[in-house]
Amino acid sequence: MEHDVEAEHLVKRFGEHTAVRDVSLRVPAGSVLGLLGPNGAGKTTTVRMLATLVEPDSGTARVAGLDVVADARRVRRHIGLTGQYATVDGLLTGRQNLVLLGRLLRLGRRGAARRAAELLERFQLTQAADRPVGTYSGGMRRRLDLATCLIGEPRVIFLDEPTTGLDPTSRVLLWQTIREQVAAGTTILLTTQYLEEADQLSDHIVVIDRGRVIAEGTPDQLKDSVGREQVEIRLADPGHAETAAAVLRRQGGEPALEQGGRRVTATLSGNLPMISRVTADLAEAGVAVTEVTLRRPSLDEVFFQLTGATAQSTGPAPRKEQA
Repeated sequence: MEHDVEAEHLVKRFGEHTAVRDVSLRVPAGSVLGLLGPNGAGKTTTVRMLATLVEPDSGTARVAGLDVVADARRVRRHIGLTGQYATVDGLLTGRQNLVLLGRLLRLGRRGAARRAAELLERFQLTQAADRPVGTYSGGMRRRLDLATCLIGEPRVIFLDEPTTGLDPTSRVLLWQTIREQVAAGTTILLTTQYLEEADQLSDHIVVIDRGRVIAEGTPDQLKDSVGREQVEIRLADPGHAETAAAVLRRQGGEPALEQGGRRVTATLSGNLPMISRVTADLAEAGVAVTEVTLRRPSLDEVFFQLTGATAQSTGPAPRKEQA
């Protein structure tokens, strides 16, 4: 498998502080790696090393097949980077920002203008294209910053908390753009504290804490690592609550009665086969139910279990599977 990003045992110190202690990761070409961790975990420093902005104190990294230290100049020709805050020029118009960067990237006058127009339309900035960026809202500036990241059609894109400060509409627009880029073969490394974002976009996730990798896997693999799901039973008659609770205890759960006995919940393991057994046992015991649902652990729960920290959530409540 070809990897567009490879890092082995990266270490970076700033004075007496070690920001990154030992980070290794690989990002297959045409995929999205989500890099998660609490504030101060070393996510941004890792991205800055991979993007050639700072040199590692030890360890190695290759991006687009090139060493980030020995071939830093060539690496920069293949990457796009957007940080946590917009860095566009507020005195220029949106169009001028993009055209200027396009010409610096040697797209030519016509090529830069054409590419700028494409990106302004993609990020819904056409109507504001010829206004000074200083008049843009925060969300508009952020979208323009992301457009500058794409103007050179980079092979690898580093997105460091790219949706910070974006409204929900702009966030969904960015998600769509990321999916389009990946479908076209672009490789993306995404740092985020929005776990719904990581769940939606990432093919693989690496969790770091205090500068070290502490877990990795697909979103489903990380959720499965928590190992238990929550079953929720809604009863037609609250008088059957104790009987329903007894059924859940036989499956290894510790039930909780809620809403005056109309809802009984318990944390169990076994996934859908287990929920089938619970449903059958309830029917055999004569317990009428209106709904039985199974909620898988969320990435938020995985994140908290691994790091003891609470991340931000931007999406709806976790999806339930209904029996």
